[in-house]
This record gives sequence, C-alpha cells and structure tokens, in this order.
Amino acid sequence: MISPYDVDDAVLTYRFYEKKNVAVIGCPFNGGQARSGVETGPLHVLEHGLEKQLESLNWNITSSKNLIFSPLASDPDEGKLKRPRYVSEATRAVASEIATAIKSGSFPLTIGGDHSLAIGTVSGVFSQFPDACLIWIDAHADINTPESTPSGNIHGCPVSFVMGLADPCPPQFEWVKPLLKANKLAYIGLRDVDSGEREILKKHNIAAYSMHHVDKFGIGKVVEMALARVNPDGKSPIHLSLDIDALDPEHAPATGTPVRGGLSLREACYICEALAETGNLVGMDIMECNPVLGIDERSVTSTISAACSLVRCAMGETLL
Repeated sequence: MISPYDVDDAVLTYRFYEKKNVAVIGCPFNGGQARSGVETGPLHVLEHGLEKQLESLNWNITSSKNLIFSPLASDPDEGKLKRPRYVSEATRAVASEIATAIKSGSFPLTIGGDHSLAIGTVSGVFSQFPDACLIWIDAHADINTPESTPSGNIHGCPVSFVMGLADPCPPQFEWVKPLLKANKLAYIGLRDVDSGEREILKKHNIAAYSMHHVDKFGIGKVVEMALARVNPDGKSPIHLSLDIDALDPEHAPATGTPVRGGLSLREACYICEALAETGNLVGMDIMECNPVLGIDERSVTSTISAACSLVRCAMGETLL
C-alpha cells in the first residue's frame, strides 16, 4: 500500500496516494438500461467545469479521457439479461482503466453513464485495494441477480456481480471476481427496492439504510452507523459509488429512474464530506445523469450542478 501523507494542515488526510493526483474517466455508456441519453452525462459534467473545480481544490489532473464504447451488432439476451456482451466488454475495459489509474498513483473519478459501469469500477478498485469497503448511495439497491431481475437491465444488477451472487454466473461475466464481501458493503438512501433484492439484503445481513433511517436518525448518524458496519477500525480504503437518483428529483430531476422522497442536496453533500474526512476514500463514481430527460434547461443544469457539488465535497471541499 502506498505511503500516507497529509495535505497541508487540513483535516483531510490522503492515506493511500502519494500526491493529490486524479484521473478523470468519462464513461459515456448506456448499455445497462433501455433509455438513451445517459451516455451524454459525462460530457455535460465536464462542460460544467468540473476539472477546473478540482484544480481549485489543488488536485492535479493526471489524465482526462472519455472511453469509447461500441454496441455489438449481435448481442442476444442471456436468460433475462439484456445486452450482456456489450455490458461485459465495457465494464471490463473500465476495470482495467481504474486499475491502471490506481497503479499510477491517481485517484480514479469515474463519470457515467449508467450504473452497470460499477461492475467495472468496483472490480478495478478492489483488485488494487482488496481490503476496501463500498459505500453505495442510491435510491435502488442494484443487487438483483440474473434470476431475480424483473427487467433484465444490468444497471439493476452490478452489486450482485461483484459479490458473486449469480449462480451460475453468465458466461459473459466470468471475468468478474467476487471481490466484494457482504460485510464490506453499505447502502445509504434506499427507497425503491425490489422484493428479490430485499431477500438478498436480509439473507446476507448487508448494511442498508433507507430514507426511513435518514428521517429517523439524521444523516450524520446514518453515515456513522454505515462506517461502523463496514469499516469499524477506520483503516480500510473506501470506494464511493453514487447514483444521482439518490437525490430527491427536486434537486436532480434529469435521471432515468427518479423516485420522490430522496436525499436533499445538503444530506448528499454531507455524506461525501464525511467520507472525505475519513481520509480513506480511494475512488468515486458519479452515475446516471441523463440530460436528455430534463424537462427544461433548468432541470438539466440543477442535476449537473448537483453532481459537480457532490464530487467536490468528496474531493475535499469544505466551507471553512
């Protein structure tokens, strides 16, 4: 593991990278679900000035690229799963890109695209930090298996793949190793969970905090409880995977599967700030911005602005 270092006298301590280097990885990918437009999310986020915002936080952008994904001419369903070959090839490429960034000493910041990409981001991070834990911020659990998925859209299944819950594993995804253990996964912000997913969460005793918990305990306590479950000694690396639909549609309406009653922008920013303060964050995904689905320019701008705010908070932005 790379030696720790402190950034000035700030609270934030980067324990896993030698310098404040970040690799910005745009993933204009929509293969894990049926609605077009999510592939335009990375471009909008970058055009909103995210890279300059990171530089203002003293991050050195070591690389910035948009990966290229090409749908296959023939990609028949595998059981219920739709476009399995396309998703597999794309996520395998993402996993390789993430691992390369980490090996070079850069923090991988992945901008999606749909959340099936997390098969790649989690695989890439955990291949380099096998003792890592995963904080998943989302309205949805995305832990359906190929058998339980009601839609066949793989953006609803990534967590089951990286946990090895698919039995048998679809042949297209045999490259995915079950690196994520149930006791290293915590959800925050759930409010739309399929019945099959609910059974999986209970069976594996996964830490899952819904909006009910946020209302009952407050966001600060929920984050504290989540970290206590997955990182009790405070020493494990943390990967953050954040779906913009975790926010209430009032704050982020331009997304494919909005659900009312979500996190406020302030609550979501707090989660990112709290994870940054641990000094353990080693990678981040921001997923599912879909500008095409915005009803007007204001709704698109508010969604993209929210995404940038969340990234900044995770990357060390503080008020004081």
